[in-house]
Amino acid sequence: MLEVRDLTVGLSGGGAEIVRGVSLEVRAGEIMGVVGESGSGKSTMALALLGYARRGTRVTGGSVLIEDTELLSLTVRGLRAARRELVAYVPQDPGAALNPAIRIGNQLAEIGDRAGAGELLESVGLPGSREFLRRRPGELSGGQQQRVAIAMAVAARPRLIVLDEPTTGLDVSTQRRVLELVRDLCHGSAMAGVYISHDLAVVGNLADRVTVLYAGRIVETGTVGAVIGAPAHPYSRALLGSVPSTRERRELVPIPGRAPQPGEQSAGCRFTPRCAHAIAECGTREPALTLAAPGHAARCLRIGERLGRTETLVLPAKETTEGADAVLTVSGLNAHYGARQVLFDVSFALPRGNCLAVVGESGSGKTTMARCLIGLHDRQDGELSFAGARLPASAGARGREMQRRIQYIFQNSHGALNPRHPVGDSIALALRHFFGLRGKQAADRVRGALERVELPERFAQRYPAELSGGQRQRVAIARALACDPTVLICDEVTSALDVSVQASVVELLRSLCEDGLSLLFVTHDLGVVRSIADSVVVLNRGRIVEHGRTDSILGTPEHDYTRALLADTPELFTAPEPGSVPG
Repeated sequence: MLEVRDLTVGLSGGGAEIVRGVSLEVRAGEIMGVVGESGSGKSTMALALLGYARRGTRVTGGSVLIEDTELLSLTVRGLRAARRELVAYVPQDPGAALNPAIRIGNQLAEIGDRAGAGELLESVGLPGSREFLRRRPGELSGGQQQRVAIAMAVAARPRLIVLDEPTTGLDVSTQRRVLELVRDLCHGSAMAGVYISHDLAVVGNLADRVTVLYAGRIVETGTVGAVIGAPAHPYSRALLGSVPSTRERRELVPIPGRAPQPGEQSAGCRFTPRCAHAIAECGTREPALTLAAPGHAARCLRIGERLGRTETLVLPAKETTEGADAVLTVSGLNAHYGARQVLFDVSFALPRGNCLAVVGESGSGKTTMARCLIGLHDRQDGELSFAGARLPASAGARGREMQRRIQYIFQNSHGALNPRHPVGDSIALALRHFFGLRGKQAADRVRGALERVELPERFAQRYPAELSGGQRQRVAIARALACDPTVLICDEVTSALDVSVQASVVELLRSLCEDGLSLLFVTHDLGVVRSIADSVVVLNRGRIVEHGRTDSILGTPEHDYTRALLADTPELFTAPEPGSVPG
């Protein structure tokens, strides 16, 4: 169905290559998962499968064949027809695919038959009613928007569907429904699928085969059982070591160093500077893609050797007494949007030096609760106390010292940083506001804040658009930490990060808790919860349905809602055995 040969995408100015020599095949009814860190070339490759290159880039070589059509040789008119009939694309952000001003039914009618719009929505698990077709995208949840985007993509029954991180940011229950839809569409309609993701657990449970990209090159490819169960490349194994689990509290191991940027030259394996198993020859000779077993290949000079690996460290649960030395106490918190109540009698305590996770589906009230605690939600009532003193509901009434001691990190790090200012200036602004620091004093504190989140001093001069998502999130954490807070509220801060960056952020936050910082961690990722949280609050429709120690809540949940969340959370079906490189 899809045959890609030596696909190469470079910068328009020449020289630097973002994707180089990618070759893969996807059969009808099969799903190919493509994984790798941010900057590995996943999205660039995905767009090239549609004969498209982002501004500033161009496809410089190779072939993309769908059935008998060579996309890269088509005219502009031919490409438009091919993107309707042969290949379709689902972006990470459904808001980018849906026009906010046009009703859902009208958008579907632009692609297919208006009379069949309702039936098309029903095929993706949405109501096909006239009322639903008259809604606009802003009236739908994130999961509903994503399913509409998929419905639009498959309206013309293409032979190939390319999905670029379609479940990032969705809660686990909505994610499960979207993944089931993708699986049914591909397996049931003989449609080929390419699924781009940084979530190895999702890919391990969805895909038939997996391709691992690093620095724009395929470093491993094979069946999901081979690549996930017995990875042959050190990079694949390092990615798997960064994946959290709901079954046990693990120390997550980020991959040291950083991936090379486009244009950085290397005579040997691009992964050598970060590889624990590199030998001298790795730095001078680039390996070819070599069979490790039938249908399983890797780009490594040490194929066939039994390479040892560091065992995953299982961490003990922290011994604390609930409510002891509580730095933040919430009692009987209620919140409204207009006449609609969204939080009902929420009560809990956050002990000093502990991490309390707040979990639940989208719409359960997690972010509203967090905004109440930081003082950004108008309609709330109940009792809030901080360090033994009453905490006013409004941030403006709290005074500068109390504002400084409770800091908030938003899910969207790009929106939290001024795009017109270098990130160092954003940190310095907080220092000037809370401490009156300027000049060299502020610069020294900015440097220290960046070092604390493992970013070099030179990053202070970069603008948000020049940083990756993980780097921007670290800057947001650095700005909050520069204020020397007592409580840090994190709202889905790891949801859009690849597993290695997520691991480094989680380990950083865990170390801060050990230093005495108290953390309120809002998330839908129960694997991350198991890794970092000491206790858990489970919210459902604005009410706490379960609250207790993490090991108890995730190990032996008592409420049906919590059990359903755990059942919907994808797990890697098998862990790689030490040294399990096929020879």
